[in-house]
Amino acid sequence: MTRPRSAFVTVYAPPEGRGYRPSPHTLRNKLARALWGIVRPLLFRPTPKAMHGWRRMLLRLFGARIAPDAVVHPSVRIWAPWNLEMGPHACLSPYVDCYCVDRVTLGANATVSQYAFLCTATHDPDEPDMPLVTAPITIGPDAWVAADAFIAPGVTVGAGAVVGARSSVFRDVAPRMVTAGNPARVIRMRSDAAFVESVEEAS
Repeated sequence: MTRPRSAFVTVYAPPEGRGYRPSPHTLRNKLARALWGIVRPLLFRPTPKAMHGWRRMLLRLFGARIAPDAVVHPSVRIWAPWNLEMGPHACLSPYVDCYCVDRVTLGANATVSQYAFLCTATHDPDEPDMPLVTAPITIGPDAWVAADAFIAPGVTVGAGAVVGARSSVFRDVAPRMVTAGNPARVIRMRSDAAFVESVEEAS
């Protein structure tokens, strides 16, 4: 005799009242993101690569703090521009996903390469409703986040540090350290020569 299928399969049913998780975002936040969701595909994304000034202007209209010579490529995805700050010569390269539910700060000359993911939000798995948890990300001056790297909520990449391609960073990276891997580990310290050259160019 064949036993019923239910004897072999356990179906998860959330406790009563836990099937719906209300949004933690304010109405103002939702409306601003809805407007940005219209402006980005119409006025930001289609622009030629060279129109950095136009894109900076649009981002500033939505509350971003962008240095006059910072670079944001048209394919960059920015969740909430008002949570973005970029110093002089900072760069968000093509197809970067800047999931700035919380603050994202790039210091002077910081570079985030193509397809990198700056993720400031997650969910608490130890709570039944897994509420949203956010924490800011800081990319220090002269730091480099290489292609396709993942930066987790709350991480600070120190001044002059390097995050290797396709690395996943869940802890702070000390200044001038070169890291790589998943999870990222320190490989070595950057040479003094790189910083001597940057000082000479600035002088």
